[in-house]
Amino acid sequence: MSSLSCPSFSGFGYSYSHILARMADKGLKGEPNVEFAKKIDPTKEPLTEEQIQFIRKVELEQWKKNAQKLRGRNVVTGLAIGALVMGIYGYTFYSVSQERIMDELDEEAKVARTRAPKTAAN
Repeated sequence: MSSLSCPSFSGFGYSYSHILARMADKGLKGEPNVEFAKKIDPTKEPLTEEQIQFIRKVELEQWKKNAQKLRGRNVVTGLAIGALVMGIYGYTFYSVSQERIMDELDEEAKVARTRAPKTAAN
């Protein structure tokens, strides 16, 4: 687990003000003036540069974590689709190589030509 992540934050359904508020509520007991866990409302007061940087770091860590999961899923999905396409392609070549329809039609035409009476048009 990264030092930037909060144990109570699961990444789903929480806003940053909620995260910071929960961190403030869990602050050190007995020390009410702890600056790092100061409860803030970003709609009423602007975020400091340090808070913005912290949020960006947390977002970056979450993005990296989710990107690794998505990359793995994308690779598996790509391989599955590729295998399906190659299977269809291979089966198509196999089934076409098994077909002798054109050869049979040519043979039938040749037999029909030899059996037919000779005319001036032949």
